[in-house]
Amino acid sequence: MGNISQHIRDILQSLPEKPGVYQHLNKEGEIIYVGKAKNLKRRVSSYFMKEHDSFKTNVLVKNIADIHYIVVESEQDAFLLENNLIKQYQPKYNILLKDGKSYPSICITKEEYPRVFKTRNRDKKTGEFYGPYSYSNTVDLILELIHKIYPIRTCRYPLTKENIQKSKYKVCLKYHLELCNGVCENKVSREEYKELIEQIRQLIKGNATEIVKELKTEMNEYAEKLEFEKAEIVKRKIEAIEQFQSKTIIIGSHVQDTDVFGYFEKEENVFIAMLQIHTGTIIKGDTIELKNILNEEKQTVLARGITILREKLESNNSELIVPFEPDFIGENLHYTIPQRGDSAKILMLANKNAEQCYLDKLRHSDKLNPDERNLRLLKRLQQTIGLQKTPVFIDSFDNSNIQGTNAVAGCIVFKMGKPSKQDYRKFNIKTVVGADDYASMREVVERRYTNLLEENSQLPDLIVADGGIGQMEAIRSVVEDKLQLDIPIVGLVKNGKHRTANLLYGFPPKTADISPTDELFYLLTRIQDEVHRFAISFHRKKRSKSQTKSELDKIKGIGKETKKQILQHFKSISRLKEAKMEDIAKVIGNNRASIIYNHFHPDLSL
Repeated sequence: MGNISQHIRDILQSLPEKPGVYQHLNKEGEIIYVGKAKNLKRRVSSYFMKEHDSFKTNVLVKNIADIHYIVVESEQDAFLLENNLIKQYQPKYNILLKDGKSYPSICITKEEYPRVFKTRNRDKKTGEFYGPYSYSNTVDLILELIHKIYPIRTCRYPLTKENIQKSKYKVCLKYHLELCNGVCENKVSREEYKELIEQIRQLIKGNATEIVKELKTEMNEYAEKLEFEKAEIVKRKIEAIEQFQSKTIIIGSHVQDTDVFGYFEKEENVFIAMLQIHTGTIIKGDTIELKNILNEEKQTVLARGITILREKLESNNSELIVPFEPDFIGENLHYTIPQRGDSAKILMLANKNAEQCYLDKLRHSDKLNPDERNLRLLKRLQQTIGLQKTPVFIDSFDNSNIQGTNAVAGCIVFKMGKPSKQDYRKFNIKTVVGADDYASMREVVERRYTNLLEENSQLPDLIVADGGIGQMEAIRSVVEDKLQLDIPIVGLVKNGKHRTANLLYGFPPKTADISPTDELFYLLTRIQDEVHRFAISFHRKKRSKSQTKSELDKIKGIGKETKKQILQHFKSISRLKEAKMEDIAKVIGNNRASIIYNHFHPDLSL
């Protein structure tokens, strides 16, 4: 990713991991490639991660100046939308797909006795075409259904009325299996055959209501005649239609030429997305951001967004689907606010695209200015627990000891949501005997803020205790009662798996409503993990020094360098105690080895 522009880098960082269609644009703003993706972020990023084997792909990447995309619900929707956009814009680098051969279609030929089959070659001279379909399997199922219900021909004989009358052809095995009506021997009239083709045409279009109605009438007639086997055959045909009839479009066929608008707002920022529908398919999509500085009604903001987007996408559609009614209805425009069905689904998709635009902007901002992101989180923390000021300066405390020995505490500092390690402080517990965490916390907090007051240094905006109600009260008793300071205090409580679970605030403490998946919760977890790490590492270091001092420093004749050599080799006092005399001698020589060995084994030296 070394030679790409910062603009492209920012887009790649903000791409969602969702299915959708992406468009590569050149510096003139022309769409030069349209592609589909199960995961937009992974697929689009892959173009810029390496040198490609294909010369064409490398040239394409070098010409990409901008990237647009539309988020959809599923891979199938991405397939269909990609095909529609390719046909719409015919991008320069979509050579394999721009003629519509990428997906199969159903062809009804223009012959006197038409055939119905699957094809990828949409030659209008051959016949009329339906589709394309995103999955070849879908076409196979539809054709299977057609040939099960309608016994039309599949042969390639050049059937004409004259050839049939001359008896040039004979029926084949399919006629005897009742899979063909024997049109080649004139066993069905041309008019009857055309009627079957018209029914097939309606079935492919999705207009199966009348067909099913006719089949049900036929089934009931067989049942009245007690011809149950024939009635069962017709019933299976009805079930086949209901089960396998497939949509050839992203939205329901009744959603024709329509503009769909999604809406998402965050504070004064409003994001409005537009999806333009033509004969049931998405052909265009765009999103804009509006600044609602004067806090106008959202109906007014939506009306403004609709005006801008319709002009931008040059739409003349009179049908509009909206999340709520705008305050101005233009001439000959009809608004619909759907509650269910396909229209409601496409509205939800437009809303998702509007929200995604906001998330993209947020990620861009976070990447370009981490301090701005952290300040946003700290302001949210301020609002969540009702602080008077934004906690840009945070102190956090934690104790560490083993059964009261080598008791220490650590104080870490976060400024603007980031660790300020030069401000970290370590404390050896001086006045507390034994394992008393609350007394230790009171000592450390008093020492910390007494020092800050004497130095006339800045006090924190918030104190975070690594613990619950007890630790919070220990800190409060010093800060408020003894030092008469007004500093808010919160506690971070861990669950049974020793992971951050809740944020407590206030007295008596209440639990803050923050989701574990929230980025603010992640910031709090970082603070707790960092203060715990800092206190533990200090305690381990002190304990290690204490153990070393209590043993080796008691041995006369063993200097600093000898002690260093011994510890580097044996790693611990316990290993040194278990070592043989000759093993120690290999490290520091016989004289000093005998001194150390005799110290740890006095009985053997007698």
